[in-house]
Order: sequence, then C-alpha cells, then structure tokens
Amino acid sequence: MNGTVRTNHHSPALPAATTPGLPPVESFADLDMPPVLLASLAAQGITVPFPIQAVTLPNSLAGRDVLGRGRTGSGKTLAFGLALLARTAGQRAEPRQPLALVLVPTRELAQQVTDALTPYARSLGLRMTAVVGGMPLGGQARTLRSGVEVVVATPGRLKDLAGRGDCRLDRVGITVLDEADQMADMGFLPTVTELLGQVCADGQRMLFSATLDRNVDLLVRRYLRDPVVHSADPATDTVTTMEHHVLYVHGADKHATTTEIAARDGRVIMFLDTKHAVDRLTCHLLNSGVRAAALHGGKSQPQRNLTLAQFRAGDITVLVATNVAARGIHVDKLDLVVNVDPPSDHKEYLHRGGRTARAGESGSVVTLVLPHQRRGMSRLMTAAGITPRTTRVCSGEPELGRITGARAPSGVPVTIAAPAVERPGRGTSSPRGRRGRAGPARRSPPLGGAA
Repeated sequence: MNGTVRTNHHSPALPAATTPGLPPVESFADLDMPPVLLASLAAQGITVPFPIQAVTLPNSLAGRDVLGRGRTGSGKTLAFGLALLARTAGQRAEPRQPLALVLVPTRELAQQVTDALTPYARSLGLRMTAVVGGMPLGGQARTLRSGVEVVVATPGRLKDLAGRGDCRLDRVGITVLDEADQMADMGFLPTVTELLGQVCADGQRMLFSATLDRNVDLLVRRYLRDPVVHSADPATDTVTTMEHHVLYVHGADKHATTTEIAARDGRVIMFLDTKHAVDRLTCHLLNSGVRAAALHGGKSQPQRNLTLAQFRAGDITVLVATNVAARGIHVDKLDLVVNVDPPSDHKEYLHRGGRTARAGESGSVVTLVLPHQRRGMSRLMTAAGITPRTTRVCSGEPELGRITGARAPSGVPVTIAAPAVERPGRGTSSPRGRRGRAGPARRSPPLGGAA
C-alpha cells in the first residue's frame, strides 16, 4: 500500500440538490466578480481555482446556498470568501449591523480566515474584523459599534457581544459556517442555532464541513434551502501526496524517538493529549537543542498568536500542541505532522493531519504507536478510510531518518523568547525569538510511554 488517502466511505452521503447548479469554471476570469477583485487575485498569482472553488463559486455568486464537504486545505476559504466579498461589495454597514458573517469553531481559524480574506476585502473597500474569545472584549465592541461589513467570529464571543447590544445580526444577508462538524463536536450547536435565528431569514447560507454526521445534517436540513452540493474528497479533488505512516515503537524508546524526529531539518507540529505533556516535551526539547514552543488552551490568545508567528518565521521549528491547534493553522510548506499520542478518533486524526499537504502540497502524517495501542489505531485508520504504511522503528536507526528526517539533537540547550502577554491598548513584543542562545535550562522529567 502506498499510504495515501482513500475516499472515506463511512461519512454520510451528500444530499442531492433538487435544482442543478451552474457548471464549474476553469478560470477566475470566467466568474462574474468585480474587476478589482479579479485584479487582486491576479496580483497574488491566483488565476486557476481549486476544484471546490470552481464548482461552488458560480452558484454562490448567483446567491445560491452551498453545502461543501472536504478535507481542510482544499481551498474552502476562498470558495466562500470570494463570493461573500463580491456580493457585499458596494454596500456600507451601519454601526453595530454587519452585512456578512463567517462562524468558525476556533480562534486560530478565525484569524486564518481573516488574514486570508483581508487583502481582497480591502481592495473592495470593505471593513472586516475578527471577533474571538481570549482577546479584550472592549476593543472588539468598539470596532463593531463603529461599523464593519464582514465579521469572522467564534460563536461564544459573538453571542456575548450580541447580548450586550454591541452587534445586531438582522442585517446579515450572507452567513457562512466553516468547519461545522467541529462546531458540533465542541458543543457549539445551541449557540450556532441561536445566532442563525438572528440573521436575515431569507439570506444566503453556506456550510462547509469535513464530515456530515447527524448534528451537521440537522443544520443542513434546517437552514440551507435547495443548496448546491459538492464533495472535495481527495479522490475527486486536487491530487495530493499526503503519506500516512504508523510507526511501532516501544515505551522505553518513545522518548528518544520523539526527540530525534523533532531535531529534523524543517518544521514539524507534534500533537499530544494534554497540556502537561505538551509543556514537558517542550521543556525537554529546548534542553536537547531543539527550538520548540508549546501551544495549548492554557496559553492566552496573544501568546498563541505570537507563538504561531514565531513558527511561521522559522524562529521555532517544532510546535508542540494539543488539539487546540488541530484546526485553523496554516503554515506554508509544513511537510510533517507527528501524533506523539495517537488521536482519540478518526475525525481528530484527519483534523490533525490537515495541517500538512494543504492545497496540493506534499506532506506526511506520522503516528507513534505503542504495542497496546495497535488494535485501536488499526480501527481508527479503517474508519478514516486510510491505509497507512506501518514500520517498526527504534531511535538511531536509518529507517526512522528516512521516513521522518530524524537525527540526533545537538544537546546544546536553547532559549526561545517567550511571547509577551498583550495588554489592552499596548503593542506586543516582537514575535521573533532569540535563536540558539546557550543558557541555563530547566531539567525535565522523563516523558515515559505517553510522552
């Protein structure tokens, strides 16, 4: 087996649209979009749409509801974002009354969507803001009170602001639910339905989800009217070269194996189950000479933002994370994701793995599996529709290096400048860390079998 993704036959089938959609396009120039938006795309070197964009944009630009299923990294942000911006262009929002809304499950994804769409919004003269938890509420309230056309929000924070009267949703004519399955998994459905009940009843709705389980299906049936449907499964969409490896390790060697993978040349995200395990591994890697940083829910949002900036800039080469980072992180040319602790289910596996091989790039997902975890991992891969390559490995072996790029760490402790906590009304410290500075480092306890 080649270790690449196969179609997941375990996810419910997409419902058929009762009204056929418009045919797909081959070029953005074939779409009915404002010339300034086309020029902005061309300036970014973007002329040919990804399949999910090619099939949905003609219909979403015409005002049709859209239901899309596809893995992360398939181009969904521009698929909904360009239509939302084009259809909002030329309008001006009143104070507290946005015209378009994108709901996402995590703060990181909200920032990613905002960053991706802001240049295009600016070219159209549209004001856009992100509204998320973990950041000062007062500043977000002031921005909404001053008036913005497009809001990207996490459900909880938007509910808080709407409850305070800082934001009214009755003028929202275009609503997008991105990563709807994770919003359901995180318990946001009651809040999401409450917010959807406040937007224009006859407005346009677009829903994108990697899976269509029962809860997401309820959203589709309740809020989407005769949607154009599209599946961006890898088998029918952009050909990728994502490889999946299951590496069988022994508990006594897992610590060393993890360290050698982290010391590779190139960036890597490593996932663990708990905040404590993340902090332990990060401390150990810094002591070993690896420029690592932790990302988990115990960090403030400004700290998380700056850690990601350090990772993107290359000042950090290893991001050690809990599932808080499984969605909403986009880093160009990230070619390796490592599950130090295997995920709990196949959806979690797909979300973690979606950090690599994005938008046609190549990448690998590696999972370290102890003897007692093998049966459960086999069931998980079957549920995900994936046939991985399986290999027994030990630290120091050439095979581990061939698969992951693993190598021995320098052993010279390094210090990374910790992200400063942003204070309201003040700037933050530079996200660029201090590289390779030798200095005192805390000793970390052994990671043990669970790392």
